[in-house]
Amino acid sequence: MTKRILVTGGAGFVGSRLCKRLLDEGNRVVCMDNFSTGSVGNIEAFLGDPAFTILKHDVTEAVTVGVDQIYNLACPASPVHYQADPVGTLKASVIGALNVLELARRTNIPVLQASTSEVYGDPHVHPQSEDYPGNVNPIGPRACYDEGKRSAETLFFDYHRQCKLPIKVVRIFNTYGPHMHPADGRVVANFIVQALSGRDITIYGDGTQTRSFCYVDDLISGLMAMMNSGPEVTGPINLGNPEELTIRELANMALELTNSNSRIVHRPLPVDDPRQRLPDIGKATRLLDWNPTTALREGLMRTIAYFESVAAKPVLATV
Repeated sequence: MTKRILVTGGAGFVGSRLCKRLLDEGNRVVCMDNFSTGSVGNIEAFLGDPAFTILKHDVTEAVTVGVDQIYNLACPASPVHYQADPVGTLKASVIGALNVLELARRTNIPVLQASTSEVYGDPHVHPQSEDYPGNVNPIGPRACYDEGKRSAETLFFDYHRQCKLPIKVVRIFNTYGPHMHPADGRVVANFIVQALSGRDITIYGDGTQTRSFCYVDDLISGLMAMMNSGPEVTGPINLGNPEELTIRELANMALELTNSNSRIVHRPLPVDDPRQRLPDIGKATRLLDWNPTTALREGLMRTIAYFESVAAKPVLATV
């Protein structure tokens, strides 16, 4: 059946790709965004679609709209953006969660919270499974995002227990793909834009820290599988790619795929930057029948082609 679905943060990198998939499957979509980090360019392809509605609104303000499901993605998600206004970031996570939960509670509709692997902080266990409580610095420069998302998870589960609200919580690991903001400070965008423009490839630390990277289309499939799972599946559930590589390996791959002559330079590691980050996706595989299918090289080539097509060569902020 066709549903009317609210996507908060719907003009962002992940939100806009989710809007597209929901529209492609015949749903009506309400895209809510305050456009602080989201872009009209991300959703311009849908603007003539009668099934697509833009609601310019800040998630920290109460909202009333008639929908059947809510995906809550509204929050700056890259260090450059969330550290630019840490108080605003914390409000988007916590007050925003309260507002979407109240909207869902009034009509008892399912609501999905896009949480983050940052709730694990700089982990002492590897890979990270959902039962690991994390190692987060509550007063560091990343805390506005890390603790904001942790608090949002608390609110979601308290609404579930106290109000019997149907909730879904996913923890998103590093995601990349077309429509990333070229200057948002995330490592994939940084390396590709630097390589394409011939500038130095900047590695923070010695490059031995590890990450895993999930292509955005695979993530969207996971989000939708979670939303459409049975009411007993509340999460939290990790969504990410279980293939680990070092930041140095990623930099070398970016150089190879762009045929760039850029050189690699090193800068000090930011405060509280995790040394390791890798999801245990056993629950997602078992409960959602979900696994990422896009190989990193293939996904990077698509992302490089996107950046080349928009000729995006900004001066990148440091993180």
